[in-house]
Amino acid sequence: MSRFLFLDSGPLGLITQPQQTAEVAAALDTFSRCLLNGSRLMVPAIVYYELKRELLRANKTNGIARLDAFIAVTPGRYVPVSDEALRLAASMWAIARQQGRPTADAKELDIDVILAAQTLSYGPAADDVMVVTTNARHLAQFVTAAHWQDL
Repeated sequence: MSRFLFLDSGPLGLITQPQQTAEVAAALDTFSRCLLNGSRLMVPAIVYYELKRELLRANKTNGIARLDAFIAVTPGRYVPVSDEALRLAASMWAIARQQGRPTADAKELDIDVILAAQTLSYGPAADDVMVVTTNARHLAQFVTAAHWQDL
């Protein structure tokens, strides 16, 4: 398994969810096992933005507090967006469209491409990073990606 697991908004939303459902419990169990096996859970800035904006819109103060606490508990967990990642994302976005494989509408920000670029530009070898998501299909054309239930 990859050493650095970059969380997409679906899994991040599950493990910071205040309400305990069966799916939340399963996600917490899965990611606890990953941590015990030496993986690090990373929160890319673009995913933080995507999740926090919705929590703010819905006025979910407990969810916001849990999200921020999850990030703060481990130094280095939050990964800022770098200029390098944005440049790479622009290139990846253009190539995907030229090849007829867009991951979002042309007028959308396309967070998946920015997430993939953040993951690839993080630093470790590509084999050491993975995006953990609820929809690996879009991301898999750029970076190693897996559904959180498949970890």
